[in-house]
Amino acid sequence: MSDAPQFPTPRSSRRDFITRSSALAAAGGLTLNLGLGRFAHGALADDTIKIGVIGCGGRGTGAAQQALSTEGPVKLVAMADAFEDSVERAYQNLSSGKGGKGKNNKGEASVGEKIDCPKERRFFGLDSYKKVLECEVDLVILATPPGYRPVHFEAAVAAGKHVFMEKPVAVDAPGVRRVLAAVAESKKKNLGVGVGLQRHHQKSYIETIKRLQDGAIGDIVASRAYWNSGGVWDPRVTREQVKSDLEYQVRNWYYYNWLSGDHINEQHIHNIDVINWVKNAYPIKAEGMGGRQVRVDPKYGEIYDHHAVEFEYADGSRMFSYCRHIPNCWNSVSEAVHGTKGSAQIDKGRIDVKGGESWAYRGKNDGNPYQVEHDVLQASIRSGKPINEGENGAYSTLTAILGRMATYGGKEVSWDDALNSKIVLGPYDAVSWDTAAPAPVIAVPGQSKVV
Repeated sequence: MSDAPQFPTPRSSRRDFITRSSALAAAGGLTLNLGLGRFAHGALADDTIKIGVIGCGGRGTGAAQQALSTEGPVKLVAMADAFEDSVERAYQNLSSGKGGKGKNNKGEASVGEKIDCPKERRFFGLDSYKKVLECEVDLVILATPPGYRPVHFEAAVAAGKHVFMEKPVAVDAPGVRRVLAAVAESKKKNLGVGVGLQRHHQKSYIETIKRLQDGAIGDIVASRAYWNSGGVWDPRVTREQVKSDLEYQVRNWYYYNWLSGDHINEQHIHNIDVINWVKNAYPIKAEGMGGRQVRVDPKYGEIYDHHAVEFEYADGSRMFSYCRHIPNCWNSVSEAVHGTKGSAQIDKGRIDVKGGESWAYRGKNDGNPYQVEHDVLQASIRSGKPINEGENGAYSTLTAILGRMATYGGKEVSWDDALNSKIVLGPYDAVSWDTAAPAPVIAVPGQSKVV
């Protein structure tokens, strides 16, 4: 068994860039030659970044609001979603200033004046993403259900577009491999790639993890990552309300593995990614358990409502990962690490040293990290040195998938076996609603094939 790959570039350089950018953003000074920038794929007639949104649900609408609230000229010029009602709702909300919380850097609540997206550039259908990429856009936001992310990212890079994509970036190993290949191509084209793991743009996390990597608590021997909550939205439509099984599943995408990858992948990736960040590495194997205790109704598709995973890194340290969607239970969304000299509660920005001086983050609020990640990406594009977060996004996604494989199969799974799995979960290239939807299959540990 080979060790899991290390981070391909030094963390310090990227961390320093984000730290500087975040500090500037908090002070209202994230300019980086905003009026002088040349874009990676060629000079434009002006410096306006033209944005296209692919995936117009709540997160896509929020991401568009944030992308339009950055410093410098920017316009939303194209939109797409599988469903026409989603496109029109997002368009109306953004136009009326209801696209999301927060204000832009000029203190304005509305981004309506930054929208130039007439009806002919508002597309819907399973292949509508292609129409956005045919438009004159510089940066695309990918916020569809995660199962479609590899196809859309691959197409966006092929079209020479900068990309902001929500996490996770895939739901199965073939999808991860497609993303990694497209990331390599994006680097050749000098394209910016942002990934919605916004803790990387939150100053309390940046400062805390820098100290941990500098040895504040010695060697890290164990870590804990939690996303325990009451759950998410209930299925939105019944089968009788839609025309096909495929539409039913896409409308209720969270509950189907080929679309979400289960909540260990869709949500808990945030906490798992933080531990990878601290370790500056990815696990070499995992084992775990999970199941469906309260999500027993068929309307909840096939995902589990709880997962418990023990990940092992190459240095022998462990990450204990727990995520649960069950109401009226103990809840925690957090990350902690334990070392030879002390411990840290990362989400709270606190480090406790045995017999030594402890530390707590006391810095000023550096802004909403969901906003800062867009500030940093667009500023880097304007500087001519676009950041690229794609590789880490892919490997942290694979870490979550590795955890799901371990809980579904009930057996130890290695990183290499997970990465090389050939199991494709869904019909991602389908363009017709008549395409057969995957039959829901609830995994049975000890019986289900997962690799």
